[in-house]
Amino acid sequence: MAAKRLPRPRLARGLSARLLILTVFFVMVSEVAVYVPSIARFRQQYLQERISTAQLATLALEATPDKMVSDELAMKLLDQVGAYGIALAGPDLTKRALYRKMPPKTDLVVPIDDTRPIDLIMDAFDTLVQDRNRVLRVIGYSPKEGGAVIEVVIDETPMRLAMYSYSYRILGLSIAIALATAALVFVSLQWIMVRPIRRLTENMIAFRTDPEDASRMINASARSDEIGMAERELAVMQRDLRAALTQKARLAAIGVAVAKISHDLRNILQTASVVSDRLITTSDPEVARMAPRLMESIDRAVNLCRLTLDYAHDEPPPPRRDLFPLRDLVDDVGADQMLTDGSEVHFENEVAGDLVIVADREQLFRVLGNLSRNAAQAGAKNVRISAGPRDGRIEITVADDGPGLPAKAREHLFQPFIGSARSGGTGLGLVIVREIMRAHGGDITVLETSEKGTVFRLSLPLQGQGLGTAGRETAAAAS
Repeated sequence: MAAKRLPRPRLARGLSARLLILTVFFVMVSEVAVYVPSIARFRQQYLQERISTAQLATLALEATPDKMVSDELAMKLLDQVGAYGIALAGPDLTKRALYRKMPPKTDLVVPIDDTRPIDLIMDAFDTLVQDRNRVLRVIGYSPKEGGAVIEVVIDETPMRLAMYSYSYRILGLSIAIALATAALVFVSLQWIMVRPIRRLTENMIAFRTDPEDASRMINASARSDEIGMAERELAVMQRDLRAALTQKARLAAIGVAVAKISHDLRNILQTASVVSDRLITTSDPEVARMAPRLMESIDRAVNLCRLTLDYAHDEPPPPRRDLFPLRDLVDDVGADQMLTDGSEVHFENEVAGDLVIVADREQLFRVLGNLSRNAAQAGAKNVRISAGPRDGRIEITVADDGPGLPAKAREHLFQPFIGSARSGGTGLGLVIVREIMRAHGGDITVLETSEKGTVFRLSLPLQGQGLGTAGRETAAAAS
């Protein structure tokens, strides 16, 4: 059955649309960064043009003997400049001036030479935000006659309108550039990134639906960029995952078969064990000598079948947490070892008497019992158990003076059937211990193992963590 096609997100929520919006935004920000100094430069050039035009108007005065012109011509010259008055003066020049009969009062003096860039920017925006006309007295040096100073009295409104017109042109150009750039980025990203990413996503969804179907594995492209790397890594991951799932399915089938065989084999071995008991009472000394070894072998085989069946069928129940003193539990573990195994291992209980923990007492008893039994079977003579809070957790240390774990066992310590440290073992003990600890929100680690002994560390959450309401009430009452 074909995989369901991945629904595409809305245009406004898609990756391309977001990149389109971001591109427009960043282009506009860049244009603003360019506009700020350019509008200041536009105002400066506007004023300089008024100075240059004013100087040309004063040249008409040079053509007359008395350096004066008629009122009609003076008004035409001033209208051409757009000024109320013009004055030109210099060290080697005769002062020349053109004025209207009733010039208005000057509101602001504007020198256009030797001005800092920041002052030009501030003056430009000061002009843009004005809502009334101001009369400006503009002072600058003559561009033609060195040392001469020209003064022009003009209205600010025409300049402000020219600045507005310039700003609108810049804004329109910026929007056009931003949209064109964003459209190019949109199309480029759609082909370079969005389509390949959508292909990756659709393949992951299809593979998730049926990971065992080889046809749903991605065909990696030959791209050398990050997307090509992602495609190749996804292909490797899918191949490895499919192989692992296939292997696990085969192991599961083998496990079911082994469990059935172990069940029948255990019954057969138990019958053999009953028959072997009678061999001990036989009068044949050779048979009587071999019978205990035969019994021991049969017991090991029965125990192996039992553990295999327990691991195949039994899942550890969820912890039933309660509050109890840890020292008492360790004492019970030591006493149980002495009674059940007849062990001569010396237990050292270094747990403080006032240390209480929150855990499933029966499951933790099983954990410490497994570790102690493993130590005794490995040849340890002393087992030391200590505990205390550390870094927000309760840590329990189980140390023995045995010969340490073999290198092969250390490599597969928590793997069933291959992590055993002794001949004939199943390796299930530590696997079960880890399952119980992780069900409690903790874990087990090997701190040290050498010819001087082995040290395991068990970690558990602090008192009260993970408790239900009843558990918290019990902890509060015990405190």
